[in-house]
Order: sequence, then structure tokens, then C-alpha cells
Amino acid sequence: MKTRYVNALCYRGGEFAAGSLLVEDGRFAADAPAAAADRTVDLGGLHVVPGLVDVHVHLREPGFPHKETIATGTAAAACGGYTTVCSMPNLDPAPDTPDHLHVQTGLIRRDAVVRVVPYASITLGQRGCGELVDFAALAPEVVGFSDDGRGVQSAELMEEAMRRAAAVGKPIVAHCEVDELLRGGYIHDGGYCRTHGHKGICSESEWRQVERDIALAEKTGCQYHVCHVSTRESVELVRQAKARGLRVSCETAPHYLLLCDEDLQEEGRFKMNPPLRSRADRDALLAGIADGTIDVIATDHAPHTAEEKARGLAGSAMGIVGLECAFPLLYKYLVLPGALSLERLVELMSVNPRRIFGLGGGLEPGQAADFTVLDLGAQYEIDPAAFRSKGRATPFAGWPVQGRAVLTVVGGQCVYDANEE
Repeated sequence: MKTRYVNALCYRGGEFAAGSLLVEDGRFAADAPAAAADRTVDLGGLHVVPGLVDVHVHLREPGFPHKETIATGTAAAACGGYTTVCSMPNLDPAPDTPDHLHVQTGLIRRDAVVRVVPYASITLGQRGCGELVDFAALAPEVVGFSDDGRGVQSAELMEEAMRRAAAVGKPIVAHCEVDELLRGGYIHDGGYCRTHGHKGICSESEWRQVERDIALAEKTGCQYHVCHVSTRESVELVRQAKARGLRVSCETAPHYLLLCDEDLQEEGRFKMNPPLRSRADRDALLAGIADGTIDVIATDHAPHTAEEKARGLAGSAMGIVGLECAFPLLYKYLVLPGALSLERLVELMSVNPRRIFGLGGGLEPGQAADFTVLDLGAQYEIDPAAFRSKGRATPFAGWPVQGRAVLTVVGGQCVYDANEE
């Protein structure tokens, strides 16, 4: 069947222009006014982008279906405009052997409504120490290797991991955290922490390991990607690495761009790892977005149960959800005020993650028909009760936003349609 989507503003070649899309057998086909189509869909002048990609998502299954499942997490992704997500390895069993990985991929094949590309862990048991996984055995089925949630503590172990990852052509995707610098902290070691009697996490616990890993990446030639950058020092280290021509990239998340520790409240929905940092850190992240140092905005979607998030800043589990509110938040609070262009936001949320992680895609003929239709005029408030995710914890509850995905298509098949709500 051929379906033509007409009357759209399509993102191609880095800009939006009036056009149409022809989809045949799950892929984009060359379109022309005379080309026959079995069905025509009028998009009413809305914006169409290559499907959003989130390279940092916790789907919690296998192992923790009370927090999230493949079905609920990918439904949330589709609602947020994402057509591909990369799932983190803090699972049970961890994807540290082919047999353990296949437990996860079996669930993905059965339940996912968007594309899910898993990470394998770097270490057995995803412990951040001990023995490395069999990189060659896992590489064909994963997007990269990560121990997200734990930093690899040994420089020697990380160096060997990078050598093995480079040998199989996959990136190391690093959660950077020096355990001995944590000292029981759980929010940023800043003004709010000291005023309210909390235990702080120093910025050095992040950037010191970023510094170490960049040196190892230079030594080994490994492609290296830094997860959820939150400090100004980390941004500068990545900036310098890029200036030296290293294969280094990084991501940050919407909460680090829109909030800082001055916004903290005594609620679990403000607790994540890394924590919300200082205003100066936030400004450095925005500068990194502006000058291209930061390549990707990911959500670090990390759902927990309501009970796990109801114990205040000190006792709640770390992690918030983000798939269903990332685009509208960034459009409302960064694009509309002029902090970045819509085209740049599409680069950060679709084009760059596809390029860095070799995921392909785009609106050109021959590519998989994965696309998102955006209504940039939609105005509403973030309502966690309406989330498809099992997780409800977000610091953005009640925030007014603008812009939303109204149609998400994966392989030519509609996986979310706001008109069917």
C-alpha cells in the first residue's frame, strides 16, 4: 500500500520546507504529483521531522516490571514523538551475555511499539568492576556498551573495555561517577544542600571520570559518549576533546537545561543522578548546546513506583521520567524564547543521535518511514496522571508547555495518533 502525506512542512537538509511524503512498504519512496497512492493524508501544514531518538532510556524490563515494561515505556515514547529508543542495561538479568540479552530482545520483539536498540553492559553483572563482557559476542545486537548507573572505577579496566569496543566498532557510553567522591551524597553539593542539611554530591565526582575517560579514548581510539552531562567542567572537557579531533560526544537532559539546584523542593520528583547542579552549571550546558559541544538531548527516562518516589530528597529512588514531556518543554522554554532554533532542536533530538550511533533515518527515499508530526501551536500543561509510562515522577508537573507530537509513525505504521485519544 502507498500512502501520501501532503500539506506538510518537512525537515530535510537541515531546514523545513513545504512538501509531501510517499510511504510504500514501510519506507519512503520518491514522490511526484503524478505518483499513484492508495491513501492520502492531509497534515494541515504541520511540521514533520525524522522520528525523535532517545539514546538514554530505562525500560526496566526484564527484572523490574513494577516500574515500567517494554509495552508501557514504548507507548510513552510513541506519545512523545520518539520512534527509536536505546535501552539501558540496569536490568535483571543484565545484558552481559548473549543469553541474558536475548531475554530482553524477546520482550522487545513481543511488546515494543517503537524501535528499541539495547545497550550491553561493560562488565559482568553491570557492576562497574570485575570482569568485562564478551564484546565480540554481544556487538551484533547492541548499539553500544554501557554500565549506566555505575561508573567503571578502574582506569585499567576501562582502557581494556575501550580497546575491545573499538575492535568491534561500537561506542563506550559512560555514566561518569567516582564512587569514592560520593560520600553518601544524593543532591548537588551547593547552596540548597547546605541550607537544608542534606548530603551533597560534588561536581568533581562526574568531571574527574570524564577527564580520565577522554584521555583513555584518545589513547585507544575508541568512540566515546558521555551520558547525562551536568557540570560546567564536563562541558569544557568535551569541548577541548572535540577541538583535538577525538571521537567524543555527549548528551544532557531537559531537566539540566531548564532547572538548577535553586529549584529544588523536598520531594522525590526532584531527585535524579546526576543531580540538578548550580545555575552556573546550567548556563554552561546551555552554552554547550549553543556552540555544538553538546551533541544530543536525551531524557534519561527512569521510572520508579510512586512509593519509591514518595520519600523526599533523602530517601527516594533516583530518577525521573521524561519521554512524554521532553519536546514540549524544550520547545516552550528554549525555542520560543530564541535560545535555540527549532532546526537545532531537531538536530539534538533526532539527527545527531542517529548519526553518532549509526541508526540511519531521515525523510529521504529509501529510508525507513519513521517520522513524527508536530503541532507547534498546541498549548497545555504537563499532567503526569495522563502519562502512558508507569512512572509519574517529574519536576515539571503542572508546567505550561507548547508543541506536541500528534502522529508518530514507525516503519510506515502509525503507533500514536493524538486524534484517537
